[in-house]
Amino acid sequence: MSLADKVLAVNDDLPIRTHKPVHSGKVRSVYWLTDEDSQRLIKEKGYDVRPDAPLAIMVISDRISAFDCIWQGEGGMKGVPGKGAALNAVSNHWFKLFKENGLADSHILDIPHPFVWIVQKAKPVKIEAICRQYITGSMWRAYTKGERDFCGIKLPENLNKDQKLEEILITPSTKGILTNIPNVPEVDDVNITRDDIINNFSAFNFNQIEDIALYEKLLKEGFAVISNALSQIEQIFVDTKFEFGYVSDTQGNEKLIYMDEVGTPDSSRIWDKASYDAGKIVENSKEGFRQLLLNHFPDPDILLNKDRMNERTALALNNPLPVDVLMQVSETYVAIAEKITGEKLTLSDNPKAEIIKVLKQEYGLID
Repeated sequence: MSLADKVLAVNDDLPIRTHKPVHSGKVRSVYWLTDEDSQRLIKEKGYDVRPDAPLAIMVISDRISAFDCIWQGEGGMKGVPGKGAALNAVSNHWFKLFKENGLADSHILDIPHPFVWIVQKAKPVKIEAICRQYITGSMWRAYTKGERDFCGIKLPENLNKDQKLEEILITPSTKGILTNIPNVPEVDDVNITRDDIINNFSAFNFNQIEDIALYEKLLKEGFAVISNALSQIEQIFVDTKFEFGYVSDTQGNEKLIYMDEVGTPDSSRIWDKASYDAGKIVENSKEGFRQLLLNHFPDPDILLNKDRMNERTALALNNPLPVDVLMQVSETYVAIAEKITGEKLTLSDNPKAEIIKVLKQEYGLID
């Protein structure tokens, strides 16, 4: 079996019984189960949700996206070996730690396979909540251009690149295109302030104004839990993205939960501490891949300039990357996942066949 065959690149063609179109994102595909299957599984497996809660199967892939494009390798390699399993393993680890620390639940109800989550439908809060402990990346680029106000927070003068900030900053942005909110442009992923959220809390899908303080508390506490755990393995938690939503428990009580993935190399920057202390940045996250792309192509502005999106899409489509580049990314993802979880990551020879087998035999979701 070739390396390319071990990569799960297409994850929206599984024969899972569903009554809605499969929703395929950059990395995950979501299969909404029929009402009958949802209700049967809730009963059989004893999930702590309303008896009529809609459930979905979420299947991760090994695809890699950066700068809003999906990238591929030479020789038909359409993803990064081990990436999907690494992301899920890391998220599962942090979600478990959050629960142990009494923070909040997640949307995950069950993990039938390293690539698969059974999730409950949540009402998403329409905010990408970014937490930053260091000034780097897009924030640093804006800072060098003279920007000092970030999401209503004023930064001091004379900061240096990659410097630790005095406190953890919450710099939220919109998730999706939101309309009719004063001072908020109708585009995806635009920075917003705390006042924007407070003044328009229901437009951002918060049930009540008090939940804004809860979301900030869960953000900071979640960040601290991950940051402390990473420091024990000589890693620095630089910044990350959290997403939240509402679900109901067995009694029908609504609660705010963590959604999507948390603390992964895809949604966070993680630096090696010994290297940082020696004045060097070693990325243990997707940021390393982004930097690699910026150095790989002669005109990096295509990757950074949103007005050149058509050129960027063509660049990703027509320029398969060398296999050793993708293997370098694979090593980063697998190594950090094994460090975080303390367990060896088992890579599958045929993930698709395994997923079909378990969902058919143990969950009755495949005819």
